[in-house]
Amino acid sequence: MTPATRTVDGLATDLHLPDGDGPFPAVLIRTPYDRTRHRAELRAWARRGFAALAQDVRGRHASPGEWHPYENEAADGTAAARWIRQQPWNNGRLVAAGASYAAHCALTLALEGPPDARPDAVIAAVPALGHAETAREPSGTERLLARAGWWAAHGDRPDSDDHALDKALATDPGLLGHLPLTGLPDRLGRPLPSWPGLWRHRERGRIHAAAQQAGMPLLAVGGHHDHFTEDTLTLWCRWGGPSARLLLGPWGHGLVAEPGPDADPAHRVNLGELYVRWARRALAGDLAPGRRGAIALGGSPLWTHADTEGEPRTQHLRPLHGTSFTADPERPVSSADLAVPQDGPPDRCLLVTPPLPRPLDVIGDAEVRLRATAHTPSADWAVRLVSLTPEGVAQRLAVGVVRRAEPAGRQAEFTVGLGRLARRLPAGTRLRLEIAGHHFPAHARNPHTGDDPVTATRLLPSRREIDAGSVVLRLPVLLSRPAPAHPAEEIPR
Repeated sequence: MTPATRTVDGLATDLHLPDGDGPFPAVLIRTPYDRTRHRAELRAWARRGFAALAQDVRGRHASPGEWHPYENEAADGTAAARWIRQQPWNNGRLVAAGASYAAHCALTLALEGPPDARPDAVIAAVPALGHAETAREPSGTERLLARAGWWAAHGDRPDSDDHALDKALATDPGLLGHLPLTGLPDRLGRPLPSWPGLWRHRERGRIHAAAQQAGMPLLAVGGHHDHFTEDTLTLWCRWGGPSARLLLGPWGHGLVAEPGPDADPAHRVNLGELYVRWARRALAGDLAPGRRGAIALGGSPLWTHADTEGEPRTQHLRPLHGTSFTADPERPVSSADLAVPQDGPPDRCLLVTPPLPRPLDVIGDAEVRLRATAHTPSADWAVRLVSLTPEGVAQRLAVGVVRRAEPAGRQAEFTVGLGRLARRLPAGTRLRLEIAGHHFPAHARNPHTGDDPVTATRLLPSRREIDAGSVVLRLPVLLSRPAPAHPAEEIPR
């Protein structure tokens, strides 16, 4: 059955009601990605007793107006929530739900809407928290490939072309290497007036700060291979509502539809059923207070409790080559290729561990500490951790990038965070650590001139030296087998 289409405060909205007289609790999904893609999801919610709504955000698809990402969602969400609560089929209870940008819509309604419009519970999957959080690493390094892909597909247009950047790269493989980066719209062949302004947003943490004052339950869902993993974790940690649940699996941005190379059949969670069970208990006030959740241990069938954390342990590293190297933005280290050049001058410092004598379970935040010198006033330090399986297969484990501004030639000591790991490494695995000046095109190239990488038109090579004896890789290692926790039991508890 096709949901009924309504206009709510001028915005196109699909509504699917359950069979029966009601009234019913409601689920609201506000999305820029076309509400009609959610019709199967709406039917599934309705079969389980929820009035289900999906709305095109302002300026997208069937909703009129101008599309300004991250700017109108609290106000428009407020209008939708108030309309829902005025309907005879609603019992006054409302769940705001969504993934990626739709999670942003749910969160801004919950945290910035007036009290009478705020939902009673929030499901936020792989949440995109705002301009700055999506466009930059916490250190300020620009996430070029992800933002170029999103803006090419969705920016400054009422509809979407999900493969716009891929098609452009097929025609011009060097598309993202042209300078300045603000000229990308011309190379894509269509106007993108909001593209330069994206990079002027640097203030982070608005939603995380507001989350501390939240008054309703949260279910935060993310993937170990998603670029918003750290934001998902921080949201869960800071949530001030009566309960917060976290589900993290070995998935990418598409969650179970995008499993990583370390995913196991035990990680094929039925998210829809889990959302319904959690929502029912959340609306009934039956969730246990506090923070709980389940995290999958990639490379194994195990799920463990969300607060499981390994003990920091230092891994011995042997330098292979490149303790002195040149970071040349004209020939940057590729973010897409794990192969290491075997000839020519080194473009990165390479270090490895001996083979692991026994399996290693790693859960928690990893980091690298080092002393290094750059002979340019601005330098990015991109650190990539790769596992080399006993069979010789290279798999990316983690990446961290920091931007440093020091007097040229002065040695500095600093730490590069690698984010949260949750992985079982089999015996015989070696760990390879790469320290480079670029991680392109995932991240914009530092031009080394001190100019803004987004507007720079001139690139300089940067000579680097690494004090190999100072490099310390710290991994959070579990010293005993973790207690199992299955999502179907832990999340709705």
